[in-house]
Amino acid sequence: QVQLVESGGGLAQAGGSLRLSCAASGRTFSTYAMGWFRQAPGKEREFVAGISRSGGSTYYANSVKGRFTISRDNAKNTVYLQMNSLKPEDTAVYKCAVKIGGKNYDTADYSYWGQGTQVTVSS
Repeated sequence: QVQLVESGGGLAQAGGSLRLSCAASGRTFSTYAMGWFRQAPGKEREFVAGISRSGGSTYYANSVKGRFTISRDNAKNTVYLQMNSLKPEDTAVYKCAVKIGGKNYDTADYSYWGQGTQVTVSS
């Protein structure tokens, strides 16, 4: 069982930056690939970024590529999402999750969701 707790959300202006953190419980964090997803009001949850167990491979949605960076610190059991050049359309609840399936971008291949952290970007 893994428990995930996100933090770092808040209010930012367009063009600004935020850094999200996802802290995991347990001693097997380094054995999990991880992902960040987001869900805006009235919209389906969508993939944002993913990272392999070692951190050597990363994956991004086209909408955030070049602006967001996912990273992890296995010694701290934490995965991060650095968000730069924020846009109002980035406004959503952001959640991290453990990758349990084979597809990097599919919500169904992730589990152990955190409670989420709200990101609001004003224009």
